[in-house]
Amino acid sequence: MAKVPSAVVAASGLVGGYGVARWTKKRQLGGAVLAVAGAAAATRWRQQAGGKAAGALTAAYVAAFAGAHPLAKKVGAWPAVFGMAGAVALASWAVADRQG
Repeated sequence: MAKVPSAVVAASGLVGGYGVARWTKKRQLGGAVLAVAGAAAATRWRQQAGGKAAGALTAAYVAAFAGAHPLAKKVGAWPAVFGMAGAVALASWAVADRQG
């Protein structure tokens, strides 16, 4: 079975974390989804692209989470989450997934 690209894992963590938090009304549960997916993506990034790249991509993942909040006030929650998830997925693909 083919591995799921790290870009998909990271984007799913951002979208899934927000969705779970919104639909269950439990922010901690959404945070758990975000953290588990982020840890899984970071592990893959380290394996595929090395520690420095994994650190940069992890920082981008956290920044996307944080950045979605103020962006949501301007464009709406779902567009902000999808936009940030897409940006992280693109960075992940460019740095880690494209090579292998």
